[in-house]
Amino acid sequence: MRVFVTGATGFIGTAIVQELLSAGHQVLGLARSEAAAKKLVDAGAEVHRGDLEDLESLRTGAALADGVIHAGFIHDFTRFEEVCQVDKIAIETIGKVLAGSDRPFIVTSGSALVSPEKLATEDIIPPINPAWPRASEQAADAVAALGVRTAVIRLSPSVHGDDDKQGFIPILVNIAREKGVSGYIGDGGNRWNAVHRLDAALLFRLALENAGPGADGLAARYHASAEEAITVKSIAEALGKQLNIPVVSVPAQEASEHFNWFSHMAAIDCPASSEWTQQQLNWHPGNVALLTEIENGVYTK
Repeated sequence: MRVFVTGATGFIGTAIVQELLSAGHQVLGLARSEAAAKKLVDAGAEVHRGDLEDLESLRTGAALADGVIHAGFIHDFTRFEEVCQVDKIAIETIGKVLAGSDRPFIVTSGSALVSPEKLATEDIIPPINPAWPRASEQAADAVAALGVRTAVIRLSPSVHGDDDKQGFIPILVNIAREKGVSGYIGDGGNRWNAVHRLDAALLFRLALENAGPGADGLAARYHASAEEAITVKSIAEALGKQLNIPVVSVPAQEASEHFNWFSHMAAIDCPASSEWTQQQLNWHPGNVALLTEIENGVYTK
């Protein structure tokens, strides 16, 4: 299968490209710079020049492919509402090209806000949250309504592994270094789910190859959650040990000052199951666990 991949040179996208190539697929990777293009060529992939805001490049990339994985996202939180709109339009643009064919389309989302404080499962479709502008899943559902075989991969809050520079664990490391303490909010009992990026990449491939239509004409949902519940306190403790700094509880009323814009994520309780995903796609994540990776010094080198 020739697969068009957006975000092909990112932290997760790089792993997806390698997974696809190792399985015998051809990869056409979206690249907006010479450095990105070289990275793709070195990996053994084809280069398609463009970016997520160049809609014609998305149309031509999708038209040349047997399937599409949309793993790209502009990680600029200073204009988050704007880049979420870019993401939505990109998904809709690609979807229109794939309409009327049986070519699969895999869209990236997240599990953090699916069912806060309760175990999230794949069948839960969260209501639209006016305070959260990202609309990947709604856009994927709109594409599925066009008859496109569409699936959503909900990534964990922590997709971890070597070379992770932009994920949530590096953010916690930077805050800990700045403050001189590794903090958690309240009793730290709130939970994140986590997945190694190589396990996530495998899931993208399996979904591309095997995903069926979702229920009620919607996109199918799959959870890239290898560990369904890790307390934020345990993460803070592991980071504190590696950084050799105190581990402290931050009172809820001081969380915004301590964690700044990241305080919402530091406080969120978002366990997520992947039992159904594992059964449906025969996905068996087996790479290094998050706390083990922290203890191995991956994030504190």
